Amino acid sequence: MRFWRANGDRREQFELQIGVHSDSAYNLARWLLRNDDDAMDALQDALLSAFKAFGRVEVANPKAWFLQIVRNACYKTLGSRAQEQPLDENEDGGDQTIEILDRLEAQQLLRLVDRLPVAYKEVFVLREVEGLSYSEIAEVLGVPTGTVMSRLARAREMLLRKVEASHK
Repeated sequence: MRFWRANGDRREQFELQIGVHSDSAYNLARWLLRNDDDAMDALQDALLSAFKAFGRVEVANPKAWFLQIVRNACYKTLGSRAQEQPLDENEDGGDQTIEILDRLEAQQLLRLVDRLPVAYKEVFVLREVEGLSYSEIAEVLGVPTGTVMSRLARAREMLLRKVEASHK
């Protein structure tokens, strides 16, 4: 496992290790906060926090570390994690759901994802939009990999139900 520390020009190293993930960070913030201005504010707060900590902590995965900071900034903006809807960790048939979701128009899928509870939305976005692995998502969220898999399956199931309901 490779750890990094800021060496040399701190700003240059920060840009190389963290700044390159700003688009992914903004996407996550936008999905969680549902507002461009709030997302930009959360991103700026996260960049400042990350820069302050940069070089003082050892990090195995800079992208996951930064997205975790962004997520925390978003929850701070939301006021508290209490606004999340209760989680149902049941897991059901992913293959059929993935096939149906793949056939949706992008705009329709985006509208449906936007209506998911935050805990499911963030897992879906990190996996399906940002392409993070289960272990990277677990690191960002601070939960076990099994929880990530369960929430992703539940998010897909919820999306499938929304698609089925819209076709009735």
